[in-house]
Amino acid sequence: MNSELALSTAEAEFMALSIALREVIPLMTQMEEIHKVFPLHIDKPNFHCKVWEDNQSCIAMTRRHHFTPRTKHIALKYYQFMSYVGTRIRINYVHTESQEADIFTKPVKDHLFFPLRAMLMGW
Repeated sequence: MNSELALSTAEAEFMALSIALREVIPLMTQMEEIHKVFPLHIDKPNFHCKVWEDNQSCIAMTRRHHFTPRTKHIALKYYQFMSYVGTRIRINYVHTESQEADIFTKPVKDHLFFPLRAMLMGW
């Protein structure tokens, strides 16, 4: 449960991205450790994570590896994934009309809902 308030949608997206990647990073590390303990006769796995984000400001915040006057108030705990961005985690832009998760997080109009539902259902 997060008890901090975001002052903008970019901050909210950045916080959500950080919380999601807190789950992914240990799994990626665990898979590499399993390969060390149980060596298989295959090449070392090279794990990468692609994240799709529809907020351009959030993406810009992840690409900067320093604080700016507008972002310095965000708690340091949300920056733990930054060392992985670009090497093991790739954050890609997805246009809002193609962001399938939006139907779960906010009300969308019919002209977006039905195509997004079709994408999710594979119709």
